[in-house]
Amino acid sequence: MAKIETLTRPQLETAYEKLKEAIEKRKTVLLIGTCHVDYRGRASSKLESGERIAIVKEDGALLVHRPKGYEPVNWMPGGNTKFHIGIEKIENGNKILILKAVRSKPTESVAVYFETIELLVVSELVDSGKFSLYASEHDMQKAILMEPSILEEGFKPISFEKKVEPGFVDVYGIDSEGRLVVVEIKRRTAGREAVLQLAKYIDSIKQKVSREIRGILVAPRLAKGTQRLLDTLGLDFKALDPKKCAEILSKPKVRGLEEFL
Repeated sequence: MAKIETLTRPQLETAYEKLKEAIEKRKTVLLIGTCHVDYRGRASSKLESGERIAIVKEDGALLVHRPKGYEPVNWMPGGNTKFHIGIEKIENGNKILILKAVRSKPTESVAVYFETIELLVVSELVDSGKFSLYASEHDMQKAILMEPSILEEGFKPISFEKKVEPGFVDVYGIDSEGRLVVVEIKRRTAGREAVLQLAKYIDSIKQKVSREIRGILVAPRLAKGTQRLLDTLGLDFKALDPKKCAEILSKPKVRGLEEFL
């Protein structure tokens, strides 16, 4: 269980001691308060005073968030970041707590000047969970182009996003017997609509070529009754897990795929 310390509206001196200790021990820190921010580096910026959330992660990453939006307004990546923490008096006699993150490559710094702190949270988080990113339809398309054999042995892609009258063919190629292949990809369970869409693509292409054409519907699974429609129309189905496609895309990309795309 993570150990969490919470200070509500602490004096700046108290916050300084707790913040310094937490960063030295590489703990995760969350600060909510009124602050202004200066950035110096490849460019320069100044964020005027406002109520914000600052987060320091155990790897040294610093993020400053406004009350709206999911992206930080200022940030410093973790790694070789060094922190400088201090308290200074300003012209009106009040004090400010300074949290400054600095790195040398490239040379840049983010300085957060807290006028008040409403909440300070220090925690030691444990996170050993594995992150799995499953592929989108576009990613599944890229995986087939990278490793055509996941569709079937001997398949050779010719093009992708091929324009036909009803729309765009996801992948267009030739099978091991020289037949043209039209591939329609669905990220989730494929049903009747996907089969009819594939059939329309094939009918459109048949009007322009005199070669045998196959249609392959690619999806993780089929909806109930869909296989019967595929059989009736003479179309094939290939079960392909988006997770497998994500694993393929995580490999170093080969030069040939880059040129193809």
